[in-house]
Amino acid sequence: MMNKFIWAPLRALLRKVPESTALLGLSVVTGLLCGLAAVALKVSIHVVQGWLSGIMPGSRLPYLVLPGVGMLLSLLIVKYLVRDNIGHGVTKVLQAVSKNESKIKRHNIWSSLVTSALTIGFGGSVGAEAPIVYTGAAIGSNLGRYTGMSYRGMTLLLGCGAAGAVAGIFNAPLAGVLFTLEILLFNLSMSGILPLLLSSISATLVSYLCLGRVSPFAATIVDFRMGNVPFYLLLGMLCGLFSLYFIHTTLGMEDRLSRFKNPYLKWLVSSVALGLLIFLFPPLHGEGYNFLGPLLNGLDPEIGNGTPMGVLMKFGWGVPLFFLLVAFLKVFSMTFTNAGGGVGGTFGPTLFVGALVGFVVADVLNLIAPGAVPVANFVLVGMAGLMAGVMQAPLTAIFLIAEISGGYQLLVPLILTSAVAYGTTRIFEKYSIYTKRIAASGELLTHEADKAVLTLLRMDNLLEKDFLTVRVDDTLGRLVEAVASSERSLFPVVDGRGRFQGYVTLADIRKDMFRPELYEERHVFNYLKSAPEYVHPEEPMDSVMRKFEKTGAWNLPVVDDERKYLGFLSKSKIFNAYRESLKDFSQD
Repeated sequence: MMNKFIWAPLRALLRKVPESTALLGLSVVTGLLCGLAAVALKVSIHVVQGWLSGIMPGSRLPYLVLPGVGMLLSLLIVKYLVRDNIGHGVTKVLQAVSKNESKIKRHNIWSSLVTSALTIGFGGSVGAEAPIVYTGAAIGSNLGRYTGMSYRGMTLLLGCGAAGAVAGIFNAPLAGVLFTLEILLFNLSMSGILPLLLSSISATLVSYLCLGRVSPFAATIVDFRMGNVPFYLLLGMLCGLFSLYFIHTTLGMEDRLSRFKNPYLKWLVSSVALGLLIFLFPPLHGEGYNFLGPLLNGLDPEIGNGTPMGVLMKFGWGVPLFFLLVAFLKVFSMTFTNAGGGVGGTFGPTLFVGALVGFVVADVLNLIAPGAVPVANFVLVGMAGLMAGVMQAPLTAIFLIAEISGGYQLLVPLILTSAVAYGTTRIFEKYSIYTKRIAASGELLTHEADKAVLTLLRMDNLLEKDFLTVRVDDTLGRLVEAVASSERSLFPVVDGRGRFQGYVTLADIRKDMFRPELYEERHVFNYLKSAPEYVHPEEPMDSVMRKFEKTGAWNLPVVDDERKYLGFLSKSKIFNAYRESLKDFSQD
């Protein structure tokens, strides 16, 4: 019904204008929808939290149970209703661009939003930003698909959705554009920036009109002093080192928890561990942004009464020690939340941990020399530093913090700390927390156009299956019959179970094929040649090209794990596809 009365007429209308013009209008629509989605997520989290606070007793004991309840609800929705893996939203968007022609399933328009609202509302220690990015990207992707956009147009609308989502959740339009440029669409041409801007500003306006300019990061900022430059450089180095801890601990913990094959057992272990962590360290509850308010405004940090570890807060040096422990443990609480069935991202925890690292550095310096540095400044700059390291997106980090805090007077320390944190991280780790696993699988688009195009090439589109196969024990006469009925000069050789044994070329049998007396005497195995390399059907294309370069071959066989023959890859066909893709990829 919708296709007949909405999408079909819209597609017909859009075909009358150039795609670049249609994208401008669609980017605005995408931004408006993403702004509404961001508002819906914020409001949903607030409603769930308000409802729970109204029915909870004053005791801290519910903290042991409620986060697990939210995780279980999300787990059940995903398992029985969505029936798809919707975790790690930003990573999933990157995979959609590089592996799935920028197509994202329709359910992602609502599934990440609903499950993350439940997860965070009940106290799950994750962020709402990655789910809303996944939601926004799904909005853009599906809008592009139903309006008949090309791959390039659909990819751009996907980016518009992600930019609008970030802009809407933070009221930060410039940060939304930079997030998409730095993290998602590495090779976007200059003509693609205008749709991103339109989407971001549209989403920001919707968010502002619905919710106002309320920000959890409102801060009392002190003017930048040149004398504090060495301390900001120190903060940058520490943020870089903490970024390495954040990335490797998160991925390592996920690998360990993935060994639990029973999802309910994994939920039980994760929910108990998370409940204990939140009970001992209340700032780990939910996104944690509410605990940053005092730190951003020069007030004493508050963690509530009856906290077992709160005894540390009674001593001067105990305060930075307490928050340093919280910073280290946030990685664990975040991973337990996601592993146990909750839906949330690392974006929010990155900002939270960065704020704590900045606070700890400032508090220690002020304990050594009272009044040495402004705490609020260091909290904000620490956010940018850790974001630059963990996400490897320094420009996004700089301008996001400047926008959400109104702290453009901190631009110099933001740049210094973010640059040092990014550089420190890059010395030891080439990839961000979003791209590390994708890079390991060879599916990551990069800033280099040639590698990006190779990533986009699909094995299914390049595999040649029109070679006639012969059996290894076939006679020369049977092989000559195959030559007569084939237009190819290469013949894959298989055994009785279809496993690849080698190949024979026309040149190999040319001298004997006109000697009928040899037809029954000689067999295929007399002419058999071994392949210099094998290609796996799931192998990344850049790895395939390295094999062609290493062997000097023009054709390589594709075999599965059991060495069953699937077809051949031709270097010339890959080059032709590469040239065509590069033209599409690079056009403005």
